[in-house]
Amino acid sequence: MPVSDTVDALVRQLAFTRLRELALEQGGELHWVDLNAGFTFEGRRVPLVSQQGIFKPAVLDLPLSIRTAPPGDGPPPYQDEHDSGGSISYCYRGTDREHVDNRGLRRCMQLHRPLIWFSGLSKGRYSAYFPAYIVADRPAELRFQVAIDDELFAHDSPLVGQFEGREPIRRYATRKCLQRLHQQEFRARVLDAYGERCCVCRFRHRELLDAAHIVPDGKPMGDPVVPNGLSMCKIHHAAFDQSFLGLRPDGVIEIRADLLREKDGPMLEHGLQRLHGVSATLPIPQRLKPDRERLAWRYEAFQRAS
Repeated sequence: MPVSDTVDALVRQLAFTRLRELALEQGGELHWVDLNAGFTFEGRRVPLVSQQGIFKPAVLDLPLSIRTAPPGDGPPPYQDEHDSGGSISYCYRGTDREHVDNRGLRRCMQLHRPLIWFSGLSKGRYSAYFPAYIVADRPAELRFQVAIDDELFAHDSPLVGQFEGREPIRRYATRKCLQRLHQQEFRARVLDAYGERCCVCRFRHRELLDAAHIVPDGKPMGDPVVPNGLSMCKIHHAAFDQSFLGLRPDGVIEIRADLLREKDGPMLEHGLQRLHGVSATLPIPQRLKPDRERLAWRYEAFQRAS
């Protein structure tokens, strides 16, 4: 029996609600095991993902999510593309335009059914963006064009007429999502390179670790690449950004001179002062180490602030 529009809308709303819950619990990185566990609907488990990129759970007639694999997670059979201008291009399943998965996404486009786009950050970790819509079919390229809408739009079940005139909103929302995705990808790559620990104090809880830019984003050499990143706990990231803490080009930590003379509680003594002159814990592979030229630029800025 075909799934009614009411049931379809309810299942999608439950999926969005579950993702909001996971985002509150886990922050920007969602774990595969939780996405695979999904949620329960009428006594049945409804996963949010599967090993297939285009996923339709058994309780629906049409796909619920699309997935872009994380970099390095095996040889990618498909090359999905996105750019900061607000364009997401998602590959067909295979080369058969009439494959059931491709027909499913095409039907979602026709019916304006909202989807979830999962973009891989690193092995087993994803970002989720919704509501995502298929807005164009490009059979000559074997691709669909995807747009993200304002998340508030996902709280309702919009009528077809409400989609008119939303192109500028979607373009803006998609750009913002992709900017956030680039930041999350940078964080994931840096934390993985540093073995999920702070390079200053070796704190290991990923949820409290950041990817600190050596050269700030937007400046020359400020690219979001691992050699321009340092894995730091939130306290030492803040100290680094405020020039309380500096890192010499040889990887040795320095604490601002006035802080070394200051008398305060144990946080200052153990969290900063005792780190003066200690070598930071850096990645072993040369390609992942912080770039010395960038470190020199940042160290000069630290010295001027001191």
